[in-house]
Amino acid sequence: MMQHKTSPFANPTAIASYTEDTPRKVPGLADLHRMAMLLLAEQTPGAAHILVVGAGGGMETKALAEAQPAWRFTGVDPSPAMLDLARQTLAPVIDRVELLEGTIDQAPAGPFDGATCILTLHHIDRDERLRTLREIRQRLKPGANLVVAEHAAPGPDPVRWMTRSVAFGDRSALDWEKAAATAKVMTERLPLLSPLEEEDVLREAGFSHVAMFYAAFSFRGWVATAGA
Repeated sequence: MMQHKTSPFANPTAIASYTEDTPRKVPGLADLHRMAMLLLAEQTPGAAHILVVGAGGGMETKALAEAQPAWRFTGVDPSPAMLDLARQTLAPVIDRVELLEGTIDQAPAGPFDGATCILTLHHIDRDERLRTLREIRQRLKPGANLVVAEHAAPGPDPVRWMTRSVAFGDRSALDWEKAAATAKVMTERLPLLSPLEEEDVLREAGFSHVAMFYAAFSFRGWVATAGA
């Protein structure tokens, strides 16, 4: 997950339980990672080089690396604390992973055989999202796939969907009032786009064959192909 340095994810204390909490909060996270691997593998050679944007925590990179022993990875994230966590998570496969502190601007030119940007884009506004996606596109080989997943704003009542996501992640007790209050804050803080707007931004950034492959309460995931 990529965050700005002023975010809570710049604080080592705030991210201490990230790898434990995230699978509980994101429905089917392990399956999402496997689906991402399959969608990348459709278009990649046996020894692929994958770009991971928002690599902090290291969970998706670890899942991809374990499923594809011939792949190598370059990951970028602006949070030093999240990168430290990623190094711990990725210890068994770290010889195939390069981790860089920064945003997409610090990523090498590539070209890469595929890319992921998971649980990241919902933290940045539309203009920065478009710029980030364009920079990813420029670093991909034509025909390479990009997999993205994040909170979206499905329907006219995004708070309701976010409330369901919050309730899903809280395993202590079902408290709809608490979930709704948290969801309201999250919806106000995150620059959410509707699913259609998400797809428009991907196309505007130079991707084609945009298709949703994952939907779970407020979470959505898409695969898109870099144009020539």
